[in-house]
Amino acid sequence: MHIGLDFDNTIVSYDSLVHRVAEEQGLLTGPVARNKVAVRDHLRAKGLEQTWIELQGTIYGPRMEDATAFPGFLDFVDAALAAGHVVSIVSHKTIHPFAGPPYDLHASARRWIATHIMRNGLPALPTDRIFFETTKPAKLARIDAIGCDVFVDDLPEILLDPAMPATVRKLLFDPESHYIDTYPGLTKIARWSDLLGALDA
Repeated sequence: MHIGLDFDNTIVSYDSLVHRVAEEQGLLTGPVARNKVAVRDHLRAKGLEQTWIELQGTIYGPRMEDATAFPGFLDFVDAALAAGHVVSIVSHKTIHPFAGPPYDLHASARRWIATHIMRNGLPALPTDRIFFETTKPAKLARIDAIGCDVFVDDLPEILLDPAMPATVRKLLFDPESHYIDTYPGLTKIARWSDLLGALDA
């Protein structure tokens, strides 16, 4: 089975890091929940949309190494590879941030993968199984081209896009149950530990 995985907010959790960096930069006033959405909404409420955009560039650029994988993800990769499945990462992100210094976001993400997705002391996924596209259409085309049987993403709009191959089994990664009452046609996964069981169902 060929399992395709999104990257940002599916493999990588930025919640604690976004809060920490915003705190370091003195951007938070009063209590703000330790998650990405709460920090974003806090800055937008203060009229700091541009600051939020630049903060994201910092997170996905030079501070990327401080981000962590969602709990259970590394165990999932280990189990999937041991079971003989092929695992690919297919993501879309711009090469440089929309604002602020022109960090290479693709290079930052690849460095994170090389140091955080390890199996027996070596990178678990070869470089030819990692794809960073710059647009959503290119991401969907790549999913089709490499022949994914399953795709896991945190964005319903990707999974439900008409360009997503009809033969791909679509799994929505929803750790905070944002979509528990919506998208009844999508199988939802709240924890990585549930994924292999869902594939066998």
